[in-house]
Amino acid sequence: MGHNQESHPESHFRVPAIVNALEKWELSPKFRGLEVIELENFNAASSNDIASVHTRAYVSGLEKAMDQASKQGIILIEGSGPTYATVDTFRESLVAAGAGIALIDAVVAESKISKSPPVGFALIRPPGHHAIPKGPMGFCVFGNVAVAARYAQRSHGLKRVFIIDFDVHHGNGTNDAFYDDPDIFFLSTHQDGSYPGTGKFEEVGHGDGEGTTLNLPLPGGSGDTAMRTVFDEIIVPCAQRFRPDIILVSAGYDAHVLDPLASLQFTTGTYYMLASYIQQLANDLCGGRCVFFLEGGYNLKSLSYSVADSFRAFLGEPSLASEFDNPAILYEEPSTRVRQAIERVKHIHSL
Repeated sequence: MGHNQESHPESHFRVPAIVNALEKWELSPKFRGLEVIELENFNAASSNDIASVHTRAYVSGLEKAMDQASKQGIILIEGSGPTYATVDTFRESLVAAGAGIALIDAVVAESKISKSPPVGFALIRPPGHHAIPKGPMGFCVFGNVAVAARYAQRSHGLKRVFIIDFDVHHGNGTNDAFYDDPDIFFLSTHQDGSYPGTGKFEEVGHGDGEGTTLNLPLPGGSGDTAMRTVFDEIIVPCAQRFRPDIILVSAGYDAHVLDPLASLQFTTGTYYMLASYIQQLANDLCGGRCVFFLEGGYNLKSLSYSVADSFRAFLGEPSLASEFDNPAILYEEPSTRVRQAIERVKHIHSL
């Protein structure tokens, strides 16, 4: 069964849909040889790795809950919230976090022999950016990107970590994990008013970490034009000022106009742009060290096509978004409100 609940949006169909799209568009190792390398036989994350972000009480409690899951099949592990577990959830969540750690190792190793190393992409689930230090939340079990950030610092001396989260929902778990840490910059764009209701403009970090958390809630209907402007006016200057040693990305594909869980208007082309621009940013600022982590995305077609087009961007190949995107379903973006949001963030963060 694995970590899966029938009819749940965060289902076991998500990663296979992406893999099938990569095969269809000849973007897999089978077709690309050394251009696209799949990491195999990597280790699952250890409890110590997870405990760099989450409390040990949560980690041990989840492991013990697997006994209950083995008897009941599916259990809820977030009170009355939407996060479920099966008997395989603890093991598969350790594997997901371990994949991110293995990609950190691989990208760092490549960066020592190449000025433009390949981007890492963790095609993993369950996702992680909502998981708080004390427990699971919002379909997420362990904070995969947060665990990887701590690992990069601890094992590779990559002290300054820049995290970009473009999931449609605020990455509250990552936000909370590093809220007082001056060495990890967390930047989130998300739909204003969406789950879980956090990520306000005024959430900028605390204590030594004040100024290294940036939240930009975008009005519903924001799309490609908004995100291109955000990248140029917010993401780039923040990253340049922070001077990271590595860039990690919580890559949620649920801001796509076709996604059922929100109402932004990103397109497949938007995700191609983000992948291309972030890769270039990493090349410019931190020796190309960059790893993407799959977060949300619940329309299997828009998810899989958008990840595939991201791969094209990483490979320096032209986008095929025009074969999937339908401009006729888009409506006018709320440009005035987007501009107001951008200017507000620029004022708060002196950009």
